[in-house]
Amino acid sequence: MPDEITTVKEGWLMKRGEYIKNWRPRYFVLRSNGLFLGYKEKVKGGDGGCEPINTFSIERCQIMRQSKPKPNVFIIRCFQLTTLVERTFAVDSNFDREEWISALEEISRRLAKEEINRRSTSIIDFTDSIHRPKMTLEDFEMLKVLGKGTFGKVMLGKEKKTGNVFAIKLLRKDVILAKDEVEHTLTENRVLQNMKHPFLTELKYSFQTNDRLVFVMEYVNGGELFFHLSRDKVFSEARARFYGAEITLALKYLHENKIVYRDLKLENLLIDSEGHIKITDFGLCKEEISFTDTTKTFCGTPEYLAPEVLEDNDYGHAVDWWGFGVVLYEMLCGRLPFYNRDHEVLFELILSEPVRFPSRLSLSSKSILSGLLEKNPDKRYVMHFFF
Repeated sequence: MPDEITTVKEGWLMKRGEYIKNWRPRYFVLRSNGLFLGYKEKVKGGDGGCEPINTFSIERCQIMRQSKPKPNVFIIRCFQLTTLVERTFAVDSNFDREEWISALEEISRRLAKEEINRRSTSIIDFTDSIHRPKMTLEDFEMLKVLGKGTFGKVMLGKEKKTGNVFAIKLLRKDVILAKDEVEHTLTENRVLQNMKHPFLTELKYSFQTNDRLVFVMEYVNGGELFFHLSRDKVFSEARARFYGAEITLALKYLHENKIVYRDLKLENLLIDSEGHIKITDFGLCKEEISFTDTTKTFCGTPEYLAPEVLEDNDYGHAVDWWGFGVVLYEMLCGRLPFYNRDHEVLFELILSEPVRFPSRLSLSSKSILSGLLEKNPDKRYVMHFFF
């Protein structure tokens, strides 16, 4: 029987905004399961039935004491899913700070020990839920390298039995463990093996060797949408509508299956041999998110981040529609809707600058882009007559 979740410590903290650098009072509750929940008002009995505006996990966290930009500051650094985030807090006295740090570190240490036990079986369980023929690398002839990265490489490989060609992702176990990417990798595996849609890349097989995890993926040979747009500079409205409709169907399918994609960008959109869209790279997906749920992890490419992410608020499916708005804007306008090499300036533009359009755009194009790039996620478009 699982241990009862209890409140370990609660009280008022000053929390610094991550992008708008002001201090905000928040009532925080530290739970025994490692959740660190922030509220605008004091809550009774742990949460009093209120929804938190901040939901952090302190598992495997690091805590740093600082005396700047004000006295008695502490910074919590932790991985949430795949991303390292930092949150800055301040209290009135050094005594209060030490009390909070002690409570946070005690829970973090206990969770870390439990995680070590779980992690030892995570990689072993990699393929347990895949009911497909048992495969090994000996079943494939490697033809050429398609790409290399921190965690391994992607090969073009031919299945010897059938002659079919696949993209084979070979990931090094030691690097995945060292970089704390177990959950990221297992998420990608779960999403790929459970999802089947014409506009999502398909996982054919997955297995492991002594030192590698292996994804055998559908090979999409039409190139990245980024390449096609870089070559053509801008797409016609008809072409953008065609791609946009397929992206919309894929996102709706993921959302209906309680998955937020969270990293929509041109580089993750491939074109197959028949000219259709294929969404790839599911490592950032957040599973089990219902239409009222939100998730709390800063991730993704800066130019594609939604306002609610930058404001350090919890967020849900609407972040994907913002990302789709950025992609559709690029297709129709040939540039990003908001851009600056200085990320602080970029974030301010995303948060406050109205979106601007070339005069040549049709009213329907301007309408859908305005709706998708709506800064309030509750008012953001999901469907539109453009399609």
